[in-house]
Amino acid sequence: MRRFVFLFIVSLSALAGCQVAAPRPQPEVAQLPGSYRLGAAPLDSASIGDLPVRQFFADSTLVALIDTALGHNLDLRQAVQRVEQARAGWLNSRAPLLPSVSAGAAVGLDRYGQYTLNGVGNYDTNLSSNVEGNRRIPTTITPDYFVGLRSSWEVDLWGKLRSRRRAAYSRLLASEQGRNLVVTNLVAEVARNYYELLKLDNQLNTLQRNTDLQQRSLEIMKVQKQAGTITELAVQQFAAQVLRTRSLAFEVRQRIAETENQLNQLLGRYPKPVTRPNDLMAIQTPTQLAAGLPSRLLLRRPDVREAELNLTAAGADLDAARAAFLPALTLTPYAGVQAFRTSLLFEPGSIVYGVLAGMAAPVFNRRALKAEYQRSLAANLEQYYAYQKTLQTSVREVSNGLQGLENYRATAELRRQEVAVLRQAVATATDLQVAGYASYLEIITAQRTVLDAELTLAELHQAQLLQAVALYRALGGGWNAQPNLVQ
Repeated sequence: MRRFVFLFIVSLSALAGCQVAAPRPQPEVAQLPGSYRLGAAPLDSASIGDLPVRQFFADSTLVALIDTALGHNLDLRQAVQRVEQARAGWLNSRAPLLPSVSAGAAVGLDRYGQYTLNGVGNYDTNLSSNVEGNRRIPTTITPDYFVGLRSSWEVDLWGKLRSRRRAAYSRLLASEQGRNLVVTNLVAEVARNYYELLKLDNQLNTLQRNTDLQQRSLEIMKVQKQAGTITELAVQQFAAQVLRTRSLAFEVRQRIAETENQLNQLLGRYPKPVTRPNDLMAIQTPTQLAAGLPSRLLLRRPDVREAELNLTAAGADLDAARAAFLPALTLTPYAGVQAFRTSLLFEPGSIVYGVLAGMAAPVFNRRALKAEYQRSLAANLEQYYAYQKTLQTSVREVSNGLQGLENYRATAELRRQEVAVLRQAVATATDLQVAGYASYLEIITAQRTVLDAELTLAELHQAQLLQAVALYRALGGGWNAQPNLVQ
């Protein structure tokens, strides 16, 4: 009766330990829109994100810099090693699905007391008439030699090990998408720094040209002062303007040096001059940049794919945590030779083999399993919200890029017209200055206004180029430029 009660209690405890929490449904979120702008008609599936880097960027100098970065960038090298780490984790997760086999040898030496079961049993066995010669057991010190194979295999009854393997494989794929994301961002960052350099070169040329213009006006003012037509105040104002323009040129030179250094680091090298063209305005953005459907982002953008795969991995972790509540069946077979004398170890009669099957269910460690389940559940929801956030971010970036291209293009065209008018105004003011019909304040105002407008025009043209690059990146373009890392 006592044995029956004990087995009944143990059985109830095992059944209680096998209770598994039911899976919880995912919360509902908004669906992807049919277009990137409210009220706009749905677009076709064509997208500039499908274009290769060499086709999207027509500038051969920029393409060469991107190729250099893909071969030497250190962030990309780190991303590749993260993929290798994830690959090793996936290979490691496959091992528990197969039996583990180890070869080994073991030696045991025991001295049994005269009043122990083994001691009495060995003594009595040696007195038997059936035991003689090599079969007699050493009684003073009883050795035990074993050479063979031992194995252990947990039978995956409930899919716990398969879920862990699926999680590891999803993380491997996510790490590959993370590498693709680094490639995409690297391409965009090299282009951004390249266009920044061209803009700064343009602004430096503008400042130098305006410095020469202002210097000539200053010389005219000095002549007019000697003639007594203007005062020293006018000369001082013109001199101050020349000094201001020269100081702006030194600031731009510093920004050029910093941008060159930043670009060199992206290229995986130490600071050195970056060869580049000197005409920013000659680089034009395409008039039509197709964005495609928002649903295409699910397939094109590496960060969306990475978030999706991380969500899949978190779901597999949750399945494994639920399966951990169920009993585990473990098989431990062995085969080899065993004897109490080394001379008999490799005799046919010393061959041994066997298998032990055991099933264990959690009873007293349910609190730890519940904690792991709650952690996996929270991690799964976290990855779910991260995936939805990534989708929202991708749609926002594409929408901003589309609208930015239109607005910056219109703004740059108007600013281009403004610069043309202001340049004509400066020429007119210069002619009037020579004739003595324009005041020095009018001339200073005209020159400073055209300088500011020309500097702003360069920034707006750069903004158009950067918007095109940002849209290309937002649509998942650039990751197909596979790295060719130089060892």
